[in-house]
Amino acid sequence: MLKTTVLAAAVIAVAASAADYRVLAPTAQDNLTVFPVVSDASHKTDMFLTLDEGIRSGQVVVTEMGNGGFVRPRRRGSALPDPWPEHPIPVPPPQSSGAEVNRLMLVNNSDRPLILLAGEIVTGGKQDRIVGRDRIVAPHSEPVDLSVFCVEPHRWVAQSEKFGAAQAMMAQPSVRQKAMAAKDQHQVWNEVARSREAVVAAAPPAAAGALAGTSSYAQTMDNSAVAKRVDVVAAPLARSWDKAMGELRAHNAVGAVVAVNGEIVWADIFASPSLLEKYWPKLVRSYAADAVSLRGYNKPASEQDAQAFLDNFRAQRQNVESEPAVYRNTEITGAGFDAFVLTALLPGTDFNVHIAKMKD
Repeated sequence: MLKTTVLAAAVIAVAASAADYRVLAPTAQDNLTVFPVVSDASHKTDMFLTLDEGIRSGQVVVTEMGNGGFVRPRRRGSALPDPWPEHPIPVPPPQSSGAEVNRLMLVNNSDRPLILLAGEIVTGGKQDRIVGRDRIVAPHSEPVDLSVFCVEPHRWVAQSEKFGAAQAMMAQPSVRQKAMAAKDQHQVWNEVARSREAVVAAAPPAAAGALAGTSSYAQTMDNSAVAKRVDVVAAPLARSWDKAMGELRAHNAVGAVVAVNGEIVWADIFASPSLLEKYWPKLVRSYAADAVSLRGYNKPASEQDAQAFLDNFRAQRQNVESEPAVYRNTEITGAGFDAFVLTALLPGTDFNVHIAKMKD
């Protein structure tokens, strides 16, 4: 892994690509406003695997760091390990576990590169975690150290040795911001606690009793009463987008700018409409969870404000984290914002796969 300062030319390239993005008239529900983002440019992204797809198929395996990791099966008649087995074999955990809060191990055993987005929830093991940063994992990878943040602060006992991706669930933007920009576990825990308290308070009273014994962010958001409250905001937006998806696809919709209580707070932009559609069910519910937990005055947000937020990539500081020939993750800090640009460097790519931009 290579860490260095981003060259000015790289930031200029990001700003130039941002100039291709345009916001359209928004869809609003309660205190949440979502502006579709369209672009004249699109890229072929069907070669990528999502975390949901990989875990569901069994081709992506996650385990606790320190619980033995993975070993490769050997070729029959060979003393050498097979570099591309169909599935890695987990080693049974040792008697004294060395599992760590902020580290998991992941193997991508598929033929496709795996996209990991910051904020995706991984459930299981000794605690639920969220992915801490965007990255791409090459096909048939060796085990990689997956940087994560705990979102279940009061449990350190394995309920399941298996890990799964929380279906149709991603941490809300206010939690993602603490992981991506602040990079601070205690700030993540504090934001999880605040968000859990707020969404439970907004749900029917039965939710509080049902969730009294857990600190799990994932279980809170999956609680039927909380989910219904979030769906009051999310479902109408999802239906509006579904109804308009043909038109949005024709306009090459690749992302969304999000406003809560009339204030622009977030943007997610992808390399293609198809990639946006894969993540949209998780994203729209995460935006709605923020709207429920940050409920305030429902003032309008304008297209001009959304476009201005999208246009501004003037950097005060830039850093890049890169795995050569696989991906580059560029962090851009500007006046009042942080942005993260995931660029694929695999053969035939060299384009931005995902841009996350957040109000500081």
